[in-house]
Amino acid sequence: MQDILINWSPQETRVALVEYGSVQELHVERTLERGLVGNVYLGKVSRVLPGMQSAFIDIGLERTAFLHVADIVAPFTPGSRPMSALPERDHRGNAGAMVPIEKQVFEGQSLLVQVIKDPIGSKGARLSTQISIAGRLLVFLPQDNHIGVSQKIPSDLRDALRTRMQALIEAAAVADGNGTVPANTGGFILRTNGEDSTDAELADDIAYLRKTWSRVRDLSTRLPPMSLLHQDLSLLQRVLRDLTNEETQTIRIDSREQFEALQKFGQEFMPKAAEKLQLYKGERPIFDLCSVDEEIARALGRRVDLKSGGYLVVDQTEALTTIDVNTGGFVGARNFDDTIFKTNLEAAQAIARQLRLRNLGGIIIVDFIDMVRDDHREQVLAEFRKQLARDRVKTTAGGFSQLGLVEMTRKRTRESLAHMLCEPCLACNGQGIVKTARSVAYDVLREILREARQFTPREFRIVSSPQVIELFLDEESQHLAGLSDFIGKPISLQAEPAMGQGQYDIVLL
Repeated sequence: MQDILINWSPQETRVALVEYGSVQELHVERTLERGLVGNVYLGKVSRVLPGMQSAFIDIGLERTAFLHVADIVAPFTPGSRPMSALPERDHRGNAGAMVPIEKQVFEGQSLLVQVIKDPIGSKGARLSTQISIAGRLLVFLPQDNHIGVSQKIPSDLRDALRTRMQALIEAAAVADGNGTVPANTGGFILRTNGEDSTDAELADDIAYLRKTWSRVRDLSTRLPPMSLLHQDLSLLQRVLRDLTNEETQTIRIDSREQFEALQKFGQEFMPKAAEKLQLYKGERPIFDLCSVDEEIARALGRRVDLKSGGYLVVDQTEALTTIDVNTGGFVGARNFDDTIFKTNLEAAQAIARQLRLRNLGGIIIVDFIDMVRDDHREQVLAEFRKQLARDRVKTTAGGFSQLGLVEMTRKRTRESLAHMLCEPCLACNGQGIVKTARSVAYDVLREILREARQFTPREFRIVSSPQVIELFLDEESQHLAGLSDFIGKPISLQAEPAMGQGQYDIVLL
């Protein structure tokens, strides 16, 4: 049983996916910070790096985007014939190495590209020249004639669905400004929710996607480089397209205006999902129904308490995320081995949920508590993989390493919840720790001595946090007086409550 809660404001949209009263996923989209994945741009090649087999593409963002040679698949260049990035072949027709990027793109070239990963941290967006446009039931691949079927659809049904799709595609045609495009132009992938669709619904999606692509092609010939040609659906619309399934009972939204707009959109493109829409009229904020705001606060903390008394410690860095499991105060089992086993079992469930809540991606290292028995290790690993299988994002998990760690990966296409809602601490510059007041005080004394050798002011004034100033007035007053006598200049103190403990200024008067 699944419910979706939508909290809308002009500034941001927040979506919580709830199963049996427990929040499983959180999605946030801010009006000014909307994700870029799926957007199609007419980019301009600003730099080609043969050594890295990559290129930087200017698509009109603050940072240039990144295109690797592996992501160049039949790129579309306005006004020219699409090139092929397939491996070169020798005189016998045997495939060789991939065509080097310097032979495919050049500086100043206009190139049609699509964002496949949002900018993350200091990294720019990642691009591909393989364009794909997602519809309600299908994904359109304009540069490919392949017909695919979602891997989540049972294998014994795929051949029949592929044959059915082929017939529908051959029967369809779309007209653009240059005349009629052949019906077999472009490939399609049948999405999971298209398994039970009627021929009419699929035909409508084919026509809609081809018209969308025709518009993109037309804009690419009329607009200047660095222009946005196509934008993916908003989070509100993606709720109907991507998050709603047969298990979804209700989709409740607290804005009448957005409810009506979403209902209109859903009735046209996703009528089954639109039937589950409800306007929330309660007096309490909609996120109070399942304590969603409290879940968000917990998802931003390092420590996650388990019901048994154990806890997790989650540390997210640029390169990877580590999750440490601890027994804490859990003493409920009859012996220590059982205590560890039950804590690890509960942790396996909690970790999989935290990955979804926090939208953690990339390399993830899980340090379960060491287990002596092999059967315990196998059961914990099986439970962990079972919980990961519920994730709509692709995950892979290995076995226990020699050090007792489980290494896994989770596909990352957008910022984590922490990166979206938080920023580095100004006091510690994102390190997570600050110097002690005494360490800062000694830094100040050394800095005054250094400056006294270069300058001859009338007076030195220390401006720092109240904690550091209090230390100078009490325990370190003798050292401060001794330094003042040594340099022959008075030293005054000024507490600045707005300063962090590790910050200080030395003013020359």
